[in-house]
Amino acid sequence: MTSERDDQADKGASGAAQTFTALPERFGDDTSTFHRCLAEVSRIPGLEPVPEPTDGDTRSWVHAVRRALRTAEERGLVLSEASFEVLLEAAVQDPNPSFNRWFVEPALNAYGYRRVRAGLLERLVGGTDAQRAGAARAWYWTAFHLEPDGASAEHPGALELDGATDRTVLVREWNQAALREFVTNEDLDVRRCILPGLPLRTSAYPPELHHLVETATALARAHPDNYIRHRVEIQVST
Repeated sequence: MTSERDDQADKGASGAAQTFTALPERFGDDTSTFHRCLAEVSRIPGLEPVPEPTDGDTRSWVHAVRRALRTAEERGLVLSEASFEVLLEAAVQDPNPSFNRWFVEPALNAYGYRRVRAGLLERLVGGTDAQRAGAARAWYWTAFHLEPDGASAEHPGALELDGATDRTVLVREWNQAALREFVTNEDLDVRRCILPGLPLRTSAYPPELHHLVETATALARAHPDNYIRHRVEIQVST
């Protein structure tokens, strides 16, 4: 799977450029779930109708729904209360770690950081493994700045909630939950998707979790998956 998040370059302690290996495709990718989410997205008021394919060409349909959402947002899309879960679940189920941002961004602009992040955190802690992995991929895009000309909520009070415009809100809670999940959840996709955004330094956690940082690092270094072993070495050196 290639995306704008793949093959990122960074510099380690030595100053040498380091390249991140592309996030592998998910195992057992259930595209039917994502397509059901897209069908819900296509029914959001304000989007140009995108009929579901009758010829089996789901690839073109997927891109058409994404474009319809993007176009509607650029025109000042006003999102209803019901649209929140529709967008969030589409972002979580999207198998592409770049295009899922097209669902995250309008949700952020309309509902704010706290609500979007709380929804992703809920899925990380209590969702299925597919939702946990998808929430980790979607979380990456929640650091974006809110766009004043982006989508807005039908009920503007949604952005008046505590932490709605605070880019640091729930980051600590997410990191701690993600660390625990990485250590305890043996699902390969979950671990692959959590690791890129997981701080592996004890200073990022309270003292009672420091042992889990060491456990996570050791686990990743000894993991049979090439991506996890490669990724952890870059993260501990930056």
